[in-house]
Amino acid sequence: MSTYRSPWMDEELDIFRRSVSKFVETEMAPYDETWRQQQHIDKSLWRKAGTQGFLCTDIPAEYGGVGADFRYEAVFYEEQWRRGLTGMGQGVHSISANYILNHGTEEQKNRWLPKMTSGEMIGAIAMTEPGTGSDLQAIATRAQKEGDYYVVNGSKIFITNGYLCELLLLIVKTDPNAGGRGLSILVLETAGLDGYRVGRKLKKLGQKAQDTCELFFEDVRVHESQLLGGEEGQGFAQLMSDLPYERTTVGVQTIATMEGALAETVSYVKDRKAFGKSLFDQQNTRFKLAEIHAQTRAARVFVDRCIELVAVGELDNTTASMCKWWLPELQQTVLDQCLQLHGGYGYMDEYLICRMYADSRVARIYAGTSEIMLELIARDL
Repeated sequence: MSTYRSPWMDEELDIFRRSVSKFVETEMAPYDETWRQQQHIDKSLWRKAGTQGFLCTDIPAEYGGVGADFRYEAVFYEEQWRRGLTGMGQGVHSISANYILNHGTEEQKNRWLPKMTSGEMIGAIAMTEPGTGSDLQAIATRAQKEGDYYVVNGSKIFITNGYLCELLLLIVKTDPNAGGRGLSILVLETAGLDGYRVGRKLKKLGQKAQDTCELFFEDVRVHESQLLGGEEGQGFAQLMSDLPYERTTVGVQTIATMEGALAETVSYVKDRKAFGKSLFDQQNTRFKLAEIHAQTRAARVFVDRCIELVAVGELDNTTASMCKWWLPELQQTVLDQCLQLHGGYGYMDEYLICRMYADSRVARIYAGTSEIMLELIARDL
């Protein structure tokens, strides 16, 4: 296949990518099957990634980060997802760190960000509840102020990094009568926290190496110094302001998966024989792959532009919503066609394409469903 180079890549990023690729190949790929079986990666992997400088690369050096930008985050995503390695909830960890960076007090940034960049604290965000998903104003988890503490009661579900989480950004209602203005974000240090309980690791269709859990809160006491930004009622605005970052993260993961699936399928059909010649030499196969190649390249060009804009803080919400809608929808089509070209072997779990197919389905749901994205895009018309 012709070589395409993302315009945001440079010599320093080439060096960084080679380091990341080696790390992924030696420290992640050999253990993926074990992690899928146990439904979570090992905490030691997070510590190793932090030591190597691969976590929170866009966090300023003054808070322990690399002091780079989103392009470096994108490289780490790409090298994992193009290999079908979806176990590390790096996206949620990085987004959590950016919420603290963009909205936390100086004391909060100095308290938590160095531990997140080192991998000492694994971050998670708890929004979704058993009774509500995209409609955050309908959440039931309540934080009642008592003196210098908030007393939290409620539950959350589908929480990425929930099992391993050591620093949790928890969306709560601090004023049940104020709608969206009654939401706040509390930052919980989960180790030894009374009343905090991690439920079962949820069995999922895909992304089996990524821990996804229920969380429960029963009279959990959280000091007022752990209110993100130090002011109640800012939770909804804080969440909305960082959506382009989150949605581009999903776009990067999906384009890397499509590119990896295409490469895997081309390799397979060149080796597989049918009717006296390779599948690749069959016109139908070649035309299908040509379509996938063109679609994937077009998507890559669009995502590359989103990466450039996120890196300089200029990506608008509408374009980010387009990225979050189009890429997962296209990914589902591309992965389905790639699996079909594998025939019966594509349905076998030991084949990479099978795992990629299952792992890709949730991208149309998390970080805002495709239907929500279309609604947001339509508002720009």
